[in-house]
Amino acid sequence: MSLLEIKGLTCRFGGLIAVNDFNIELGERQMVALIGPNGAGKTTVFNLISGFYQPSEGAITVLGKDTRGMRPHQVTSLGVARTFQGIRLWGEMSVLDNIRVSQHYRCGYSLLDCFLRTRKYMLRETEIERTAWELLEAMDLKDCAHELPRNLSYGLQRRVEIARAMSLKPSLLLLDEPAAGLNSADVEGLIKLVRWIHDTYPVTIWMIEHQMKVVMSLCSHIKVIDFGATIADGSPAEIQANPAVIKAYLGDDTI
Repeated sequence: MSLLEIKGLTCRFGGLIAVNDFNIELGERQMVALIGPNGAGKTTVFNLISGFYQPSEGAITVLGKDTRGMRPHQVTSLGVARTFQGIRLWGEMSVLDNIRVSQHYRCGYSLLDCFLRTRKYMLRETEIERTAWELLEAMDLKDCAHELPRNLSYGLQRRVEIARAMSLKPSLLLLDEPAAGLNSADVEGLIKLVRWIHDTYPVTIWMIEHQMKVVMSLCSHIKVIDFGATIADGSPAEIQANPAVIKAYLGDDTI
């Protein structure tokens, strides 16, 4: 069974076709990229997968389950986690609490358990706390656990956002421009972090990224879209040599 299968995905906003007949199939533990010029429809694809938008046509299945009509939290429950172009951390919560709270969608206890602090509640909260600290330590964030995210560098905020997504224990991790706004040192750190996550956890990673250094360093397969339509699909070497990609996105100087 495929982890993710998309067939004939189309999304219209009035007379604008943002995504047109998009198809892809992802298996376990892959690392792939979706690239294209600004406004090509890349983030719209991720919004459709994660339930923020509903498709005009086509089907999205996660582990064999049709996600059409599902809300974002229902898609998350299937094992899909994501980050965003603009970092969306809870600014008034500590880094630790950002990781802890993200896990409560599947806490498994009732409001009454919470009020009465039952055994079920205490066991689950202990597990949530342990998971949060394990992730913070693994991603070299332990020293800033009690800091507010807004007081951290942009690179550390991005790392916290990825850690928060991983706290959901996803099968599919969607990274929307993870290198956006990072300096060269932080980009190197991001490449190492994403590679480590992929090597350590049983997760498929699908990223949107403009920095070709990140894409070519990490991804074994790349899909390219322009004006909502797929123009290329293949290995990094095939994409680099594709005239349509060079013309639409990469440019002669980049190649």
